[in-house]
Amino acid sequence: MKKNLPYFLVIAALIFLIIGVLSSGQEKPQSVTPAQRPLQSKETAEETEAPFPFGTEGAAVEAAQEEEMPAASSEKIFNIYTDRSAPDNHYAPSGWMGDFGDVNLNDQYMKDPHSGTTSIQVTYSAKKTQGAGWAGIFWQNPPNNWGERMGGFDLTGYNKLTFWARGENGGEAIEKVKVGGIKGTYPDSLEVEMGPVVLTRDWKKYAVNLAGQDLSYVSGGFCWVTASRLNANGATFYLDDIRFEYEPGLQAQAEKAAQEMPFDVYTERSSSSNHFTPSGWMGDYGDLKIGEAWTADPHSGTTCIRVVYSENVSQGARWAGIFWQNPPNNWGQAKEAGFDLSAAAKLTFWARGEKGGERIEEFKMGGISGDYPDSDVAGIGPVLLTPEWKQYTIDLTGKDLSYIIGGFCFSTNVDVNPEGCVFYLDDIRYE
Repeated sequence: MKKNLPYFLVIAALIFLIIGVLSSGQEKPQSVTPAQRPLQSKETAEETEAPFPFGTEGAAVEAAQEEEMPAASSEKIFNIYTDRSAPDNHYAPSGWMGDFGDVNLNDQYMKDPHSGTTSIQVTYSAKKTQGAGWAGIFWQNPPNNWGERMGGFDLTGYNKLTFWARGENGGEAIEKVKVGGIKGTYPDSLEVEMGPVVLTRDWKKYAVNLAGQDLSYVSGGFCWVTASRLNANGATFYLDDIRFEYEPGLQAQAEKAAQEMPFDVYTERSSSSNHFTPSGWMGDYGDLKIGEAWTADPHSGTTCIRVVYSENVSQGARWAGIFWQNPPNNWGQAKEAGFDLSAAAKLTFWARGEKGGERIEEFKMGGISGDYPDSDVAGIGPVLLTPEWKQYTIDLTGKDLSYIIGGFCFSTNVDVNPEGCVFYLDDIRYE
């Protein structure tokens, strides 16, 4: 045994040498791709993150490395939500907007998910807790980032956002779904929205076309907005499998062309052919209530619009009105908005009063100013309503309708309606 010992030591030394050489060739950690790396400054990364509102949780945001950002990722899926606390989830539902007190979010709802073990349950009460009449949530990076901090992701290489959704009963309406649109010092590189979406009781897949868009900086990855006028009794709906994807051959949406006639402003509650949103509340806006799902005696179909105007002079203006706008709340600050309605010769609508004798000072279209204003304006008034439905017409002959962001508007005042008034609108359309 002693005689063979030196050979044993030599063999053992050779084995250890071979192991050492092999270990030096082991796989190195993979480099971080843009689809995994937040676009965040070192200074921002050192800040303490604000807590999520309403008990939601979030992971710490990793700091961006100082070297130059590599080329776009070749990955085909970038998840926002798959399952509660999934390691590949991105963005946080931290941007609560409007009547945030009307919203409850449960991101670990376990009954009937689209896939996996959980989905997101959203309950909207429509109680107007903050007086806005609408509510929504932005999924942000970093959490609570409204553009004041650098963050987000470079999602170059993806060309659509998809999500699955269903309603508790069917018929629940989401006014719009949105990608990007956060402003501030560090704004998103795009803003794209789609809607309205009327949900069914069964899971259904929806998509936002992002082909041709600049996705190099996206801090607002996903957003939904709904309103009490669309869900007068509130709504419960579910979301699952929210992700960015790449679809080969997906074409960018065509440039806006002149719209074909007829072009509807309102036909039925949450109709997919509706355009413009009654978001431009003016004057004594606190004196107004509007519901787009009134079912008693519509002019046609199953619903009409009911407007209640009180005489409280809540804001001291002594008048009130509402503009139907595109996009919502656009007072001329949104670029490349609105519609080209050059093919229209008239705007028609049906109206009636609760009792008869209600006076509306003006019905009109257009007239919004700002950096990107309406291309023209036209209207009629004053109008005395009858208790029976009657059609009214705004003549658009000779008007420049190439860029319309204010599709419809009414205004009235306390002097001509000293006890307030209730009136109804239906079948508002360009022809």
